[in-house]
Amino acid sequence: MEKGYIQIYTGDGKGKTTAALGLGLRAAGRGLKVVMYQFLKGSFSGELQAVKRLYPDFKIYRTAESEQFFWQLNEKEKEDLRRNIQRAMPEIEQYVAGQDCDLLILDEAMSAINHGMLTLAEVFHLIETKAESVELVLTGRDVPAELLHRADLITEMKQVKHYYEEGVTARKGIEK
Repeated sequence: MEKGYIQIYTGDGKGKTTAALGLGLRAAGRGLKVVMYQFLKGSFSGELQAVKRLYPDFKIYRTAESEQFFWQLNEKEKEDLRRNIQRAMPEIEQYVAGQDCDLLILDEAMSAINHGMLTLAEVFHLIETKAESVELVLTGRDVPAELLHRADLITEMKQVKHYYEEGVTARKGIEK
């Protein structure tokens, strides 16, 4: 890619990860090298299986080992997660520098920042060292204000209505 931009998918609505994955599938379909890091997701999901089947070169790494939501983790599990994210940072830095990567997706980056698993300074470092040709996508709710002006594209998913409010939990093949 000649010029890569910085995209953010945010908001309280459903679809941030799905949008990032869709972009990744489009890029992989055009022969681009795609890498995705999912910071806070550890549960089984259909998208992981689909990506493995369709595009073996679309790499997805996960730092979470638990299937629980972040707020359900105990302190040891949170510390393990923080350690796993920090362990992944040297690889992420290589990918953002353009080593074997055209599109880098950092899924739930905002949540990782907001929960102290990743610092804003670390994200700024990734942005500042990003190779010109790498597209960088960050997802998650509650984008820190300092990060907003660094993005070239920001898409906000707005929840208007959600069946979750009526007690419907994540469904196989739809939300997981």
